[in-house]
Amino acid sequence: MVSNLSQLPTPSLLPDTSLLLDALLLGVTEEVYVLNVSSMQLVYVSDSALKNTAFDIDSLKEHDLISLFGVSESTLKSHAQSHRHHSYFVELLQEHVSMIGKLQQNKLRLKVLQSAQQDFMLIIKNDAAETTADHEDGEASDKKELFENETRSQTMVANTPGLVFQFQLDSNGQMKFIHLTDGCKALLGLNAEDLKEDSSLLYSMMNARDRGMLRKLLEQSMNNLSLMNWEGKVWIDGWQDNKWLDLRAVPRMLSTGVVQWEGIMTNITQSKNAKHEIEKSRRELVELTAHMQKIKEQERSAIAREIHDDLGGNLTAIKMGLSSIINKLSKGQNVTIEQAQGLESILDSTFDAVHRISSDLRPNVLDLGIVAALEWQAKEFEKQLGLSCKFTCNQAEIPVSTDQGITLFRIFQESLSNIAKHAKATHVDVDLSAFAHEIILMITDNGVGIKSSDTLKSNSFGLRGMRERVAALHGTFSVQQSNKQGTVITINLPTE
Repeated sequence: MVSNLSQLPTPSLLPDTSLLLDALLLGVTEEVYVLNVSSMQLVYVSDSALKNTAFDIDSLKEHDLISLFGVSESTLKSHAQSHRHHSYFVELLQEHVSMIGKLQQNKLRLKVLQSAQQDFMLIIKNDAAETTADHEDGEASDKKELFENETRSQTMVANTPGLVFQFQLDSNGQMKFIHLTDGCKALLGLNAEDLKEDSSLLYSMMNARDRGMLRKLLEQSMNNLSLMNWEGKVWIDGWQDNKWLDLRAVPRMLSTGVVQWEGIMTNITQSKNAKHEIEKSRRELVELTAHMQKIKEQERSAIAREIHDDLGGNLTAIKMGLSSIINKLSKGQNVTIEQAQGLESILDSTFDAVHRISSDLRPNVLDLGIVAALEWQAKEFEKQLGLSCKFTCNQAEIPVSTDQGITLFRIFQESLSNIAKHAKATHVDVDLSAFAHEIILMITDNGVGIKSSDTLKSNSFGLRGMRERVAALHGTFSVQQSNKQGTVITINLPTE
């Protein structure tokens, strides 16, 4: 239909515009009229209206609006004032039976348009009951098509995942459900009839914040006749469970002036939980990155201190010792064997410091292979702490990449360190196994064990760092309570 009347002059149409409207409405059986709202005078009438009324436009202008449309001038002006900013057609019930025209109906469709700073009203009279026998076959066909469309619509609604609804607002501004599909029970744990009878059942499932937001969005949607989209959490008492809901509804103005919403309510708990998990992982990753950066700086400071204090001090002592020997030799004095042995001792200490710093940066024992490296570390742990540490492996040697080897070794070191600090264990079992598609390292102690909540603490950077190391190699990491006593750490890495 006509979307704007920017070409309209006042009080009548230009000839070209009239021809354009005639062309647009060619073949339309509905009667179309255009009124100037300020003068309440007709400025355009469609050909179908002229044929049905058997009058020309000048003759129609002489009839009052009640005879022509079945509504008074004051009603039309009031309607224009109420709906002048709306972009949709609104149905208006007739106050009287219109006396002019063949079409008999009990309501009109109206829309207010603006042009040249004036308001015009587009009025459509469409036939509600055909009066001639010539249209009986068409009416039957239309009814059949309408029935088929309704059947398809009902089938689509019945198979829609979620809850399809219609509601209006009561005197308190709360939803009053008119229609609810069978999805009500599956989604909310409520019978549809119970919720239609008492909509406060839905409000009572929400917290105060979500309830307030729903009321605010409903008010905005009603005032602007705009789409409403609300997301919130509800507590379903019968299931003792929280559920996230998404409620989308489209409002429309009924002929009675009441706003009614149609829409759908769906369960978005899974997507919401996934989103929260992603956000949580991101926060933890930021915290872990900051912690790792702090540890890296501490390690750099420790290495720099060792180089300066140990290596630098030893090299200074060696230089001073050599200077003393050179000075004595230049004066023809004898150099004692004790001086030479002192320098040799300092050199040995320097070599030890170099090896220790090098091992901290990358363990040289890894050059012997991952099996030998882990077995050596187990013996060192047993020797240093006096705890029994048994190492087993299903193969003499297991080929691993450089990254895999360092990851397994560092996690093993970190695990032994945690056992020594917290587990109060007396025995540790370490098993390294290689299979066709994976490598498994399992570390089990008989200590006090670990609670699952402890692994989720914000300051558990050691465990989080292990998990991130393994994830970077596309593996899995788990910490669990042992069936008997203590803790089991399991690392699974895919083979290269």
